Amino acid sequence: MRDDDVDTQAPTPGDTELIRLRLDIAYDGTDFHGWAAQGGQELRTVQGVLEDALGKVLRVPCRLTVAGRTDAGVHALAQVAHVDVPRASLDTRSIAGDPRRLVRRLARLLPDDVSIRGCDAAPDGFDARFSALRRHYVYRLTTADAGPLPLRARDTASWPKKLDLELLRSSAEVLLGLHDFAAFCKPRPNATTIRDLQAFEWRDISTPEEPELYEARVTADAFCWSMVRSLVGGCVATAEGRRAKDFTEGLLDERERSPLVPVAPAKGLALAGVDYPDDADPAARADAAERVILAPAADAARGIRVLPGEEHRAAGKGCRERNPYFDGVGDGAHGAVGDGVGDGVGDGGVAADPEGPVT
Repeated sequence: MRDDDVDTQAPTPGDTELIRLRLDIAYDGTDFHGWAAQGGQELRTVQGVLEDALGKVLRVPCRLTVAGRTDAGVHALAQVAHVDVPRASLDTRSIAGDPRRLVRRLARLLPDDVSIRGCDAAPDGFDARFSALRRHYVYRLTTADAGPLPLRARDTASWPKKLDLELLRSSAEVLLGLHDFAAFCKPRPNATTIRDLQAFEWRDISTPEEPELYEARVTADAFCWSMVRSLVGGCVATAEGRRAKDFTEGLLDERERSPLVPVAPAKGLALAGVDYPDDADPAARADAAERVILAPAADAARGIRVLPGEEHRAAGKGCRERNPYFDGVGDGAHGAVGDGVGDGVGDGGVAADPEGPVT
């Protein structure tokens, strides 16, 4: 790193006006211990590397809030985070008040396996986590005897048995909709496992160079801890003939993690996108702003969704203000309670972080 990669001009004491920046991020998760900084442990994480680089450029401590924390080995094509920094920290010779210039500055500091693809001032009320409407994941898997193409070996998982594409598709299709996905999730205290799975599609994307290559695309409002890789694993177990054709559908009746569901390898999974309200849509922006206002600092205080007839499972979860079943089943209205935005997205990792589970 050259001396001119880091600005030596620190913000003037007393310049306290903050600006929220949105960062669009991509990374190869192979050599990271996940997204989240691990509280004093000497582990290489995406959050730690980015916050260190931002701090060097802006000359202030930086703390990122992310749309979805990813586990060790999981990648991101389009991760989103925000950071609040003093507006004065942007008033340097190289940035000149324009946060977009941070993309070029950070590219000179960051390693090859992580990059800032975009940076700009966030719209009013934006929160990378709580403003998100839905998250998209993609999973790449090959059953080729030779394994993945060497150039794709870090983002493509291998499976030792051949798969039936139609069984992959039918196993995924029955899972669509609002369900309790407890069988696919690692348990977390006081956390709901009810999710709205909006899309789950399998495609054969084979080429002469990459035969027997399959891709799953999964979309939901949010994901539980271990959910994405378990969804993939459940479908694959069916498509290889290890489980019955109605295996995944039957799992929706379970109310705890199923030991029969394999967890697919982390290397095949990537966060492919996060959707936010259109800035031009006042109603959507207002709804997102309300979600952020209601979102507490601690994950334990979020709203809890309940399936009809299972209100008793909400006892003691979330907070009394947003969960009418907190003290047990009473006169509260049946159905979904709260919006569930506090659960973030996730697939294995440290569950104690107040930002929610990881993927």
